[in-house]
Amino acid sequence: MCEVLLLTPQLPYPPHQGTSLRNLHIVKGLSRRNRITLLSFLEHDRRAGPETMGPLPDLCRQIVTIPAPPRRSSTQRLWQMATTRKPDMALRLHSHRFEITLRRLLSEKLFAVVQIEGIELAWTIKPIRAIRPGVKLVFDAHNAESVLQERSMQADLGNFRRWPAAAYSWVQSRRLRQLEAWIGEEVDWVTAVSQSDKDSLAAQMTETLVPITIIPNSIDVSQYEGDTEAADFLSTNLYSYDVIFTGKMDYRPNVDAVLWFADEVWPKIVAHMPETKWAIVGQRVHARLEKVRDLPGVTFTGWVEHIQPYLVGAKVFIMPFRVGSGTRLKLIEALAARKAVVSTSMGVEGYPVQNGTELLLADTARDMAEAVVKLLADPELRIRLGTTGCGFAQQYDWRKITTKFDEVYSALGE
Repeated sequence: MCEVLLLTPQLPYPPHQGTSLRNLHIVKGLSRRNRITLLSFLEHDRRAGPETMGPLPDLCRQIVTIPAPPRRSSTQRLWQMATTRKPDMALRLHSHRFEITLRRLLSEKLFAVVQIEGIELAWTIKPIRAIRPGVKLVFDAHNAESVLQERSMQADLGNFRRWPAAAYSWVQSRRLRQLEAWIGEEVDWVTAVSQSDKDSLAAQMTETLVPITIIPNSIDVSQYEGDTEAADFLSTNLYSYDVIFTGKMDYRPNVDAVLWFADEVWPKIVAHMPETKWAIVGQRVHARLEKVRDLPGVTFTGWVEHIQPYLVGAKVFIMPFRVGSGTRLKLIEALAARKAVVSTSMGVEGYPVQNGTELLLADTARDMAEAVVKLLADPELRIRLGTTGCGFAQQYDWRKITTKFDEVYSALGE
């Protein structure tokens, strides 16, 4: 058992997005064999108190929160891009108050490991090394961010109205490559969520010999199997939809996925099945998605307390991704809930799933529309895919996955 300082970009509870869901299960896993001090930003709409932190107070020896910096406007981001060579993500969560608190914690306690969750907190490496040059530093890469920006650029190049965004991504991807390379030089270990991310990060970190270990995203599988609350909701049809998409709706890959599905796929589905209902479940709906509200059969739920009732009530779960990196936790959630899934190949990147076994893959608008219509019309196929998919999801339970961090810690101590 060792003292661990864990740095997160937002409190890991409640787990309403992929980042916080991964971090919550990391906290759960690490707390079984280590003493955790959690230093986290607190988003502006959150309060820090025992009643709002769920299991965190029982899992952590100490929790310290710092108000998150305000979101910068597009004008401010463009100005910073013109006046610095750093990527936007290196500046997004830079906070003098967070740095002061970090330095204080490092001075007060001798930590064996400091673990940094995500590239937005990579700036903390410098003050950590200044105070505790010998501490073991683990960087947990939730995405290969340079790859994500490159793919965003490629997607936006197809629409001339999005060319300014494509230019932004082109600049950011190159700066992120440099940042990822620098991280590899400064930390003792890197963890990645998939083999493809590991390969991408290794390509940027060629000048170092930093070890990179794959530690997949994980969930609590038991929360998606036969959930009583969800079953009650389903019985009243409150959350019953034919098709659903879930995710934080100001996140660029999610916005792109919904827009593409709405423009290219949804009309084809409705032409075959005019009464089909599609729910987009997630908070912070981006302005680019407002036009989707007017489509027939479409519902935006906004923030929801629990995703399980919507999963249980759905017939088909869609993952129409054209942009992204890392792996998408929503896939494991849907499979664990025995949902029939239709996804692009990019949507399932990092997971060894097979088309027709755990889900259906479709990379064109026509193929995706046909796959969704096929599943809506075939309950037996939905059940078969859901059963196989649920079995596949079992291997991503947090109790099995998070032990890999202890293996990393043991290696660091040798």
